[in-house]
Amino acid sequence: MPNSSSISEFLLLPLADTRQLQLLHFWLLLGIYLAALLGNGLISTAVACDRRLHTPMYFFLLNLALLDLGCISTTLPKAMANALWDTRAISYAGCAAQLFFFFFFISAEFSLLTIMSYDRYVAICKPLHYGTLMDSRACATMAAAAWGSGVLSSLLHTASTFSLPLCQGNVVNQFFCEIPQILKISCSTSNLREVVFIIFSSSLVFGCFVFIVVSYVQIFMAVLRMPSEQGRHKAFSTCLPHLAVVSLFVITAFFAYLKPPSISSPLLDLSVALLYSVVPPTLNPIIYSMRNREIKHALRKVLQYALFQLP
Repeated sequence: MPNSSSISEFLLLPLADTRQLQLLHFWLLLGIYLAALLGNGLISTAVACDRRLHTPMYFFLLNLALLDLGCISTTLPKAMANALWDTRAISYAGCAAQLFFFFFFISAEFSLLTIMSYDRYVAICKPLHYGTLMDSRACATMAAAAWGSGVLSSLLHTASTFSLPLCQGNVVNQFFCEIPQILKISCSTSNLREVVFIIFSSSLVFGCFVFIVVSYVQIFMAVLRMPSEQGRHKAFSTCLPHLAVVSLFVITAFFAYLKPPSISSPLLDLSVALLYSVVPPTLNPIIYSMRNREIKHALRKVLQYALFQLP
C-alpha cells in the first residue's frame, strides 16, 4: 500500500477513453483557454492604457482579470497537455504547485468579488461619500488584502493537504489536483485537520457571500427608487450579472468541497469542477466588461494605436 513518501507522481482523471475524443477535448479546452486569455488580456490592456478607466471599479476589474488569467492557466494547460499526449501523470511537486496556485487564485478572487460588491454598494447607495471611502489608497489596500488572503489561505490548505499520509494509491479523480480528491486517497483517520480547515474556510466564504447578497439587496432597493429608467437599467445590468457569477461560483465550489462522498462520481465531480474553475474566468470578461461602453471605447483606441504603429 503506497504512502506519501513513496509517491512521486499522481494520475489525473482522463477526459476520454478514445484517442479521437481526447483530441476533441484538447481542441475544446484550447478554444476555451484562448477565449479566456483574449478576454481577460484585452480588459487588462484597456484598463492599463486608458487613463479614463483609472477609477476604483476598473481597478478592481483589472485585478479580477489578472486573477482569472492565473486561475485558468493553472488548470487547463496541464489538462490540454495530458489530452494531447495521451498521458495522465503529474509529478508530486507539480501537483502541490498546481493546488497551491489554484487555491490562491480562487481565494483571492472571491475576496475581490466581495470588495467589488462593496464598491458598487458605496457607488450607488452612498455616492456623496464614494470619493472618500474609495480613494486610491483604500482601493490599493483592499486589493492587497485580497491577494494576501489568497496567499495565506493557499499556504494553509496546501501544507495541510500534502502533510497527510496517502494510503489509497495515487489516482486523483479530477482533471487537476483538487483538495477533495486528494483527501479521498489519504488515510481516513488522519485527514480530520484538513476537513476542519475546509469547514472553517467555507464558513468565511459563506459569510462573505451573505455580505455580497445583503449589499446587492441594498443596491436593488436604491435602484428601484431612482427616477431615471436609464439609470435603473444601467445599475441592474451591472449588478445582476455580478451576483449571478458569484452565486454560480459559490454554489458549485461549496458542492465540490462539502458534498458527502456517497454522492460523488467522476462525471459529477468533473462537471462541478468545470463550473467553478473554468466557466467564471471565461465568462467574467463578457459579463463584467465587454458589454461596457467605456471598455469598448478604450479597446478601440488601443487597437487603432497598435494598427497605426504597424509599418
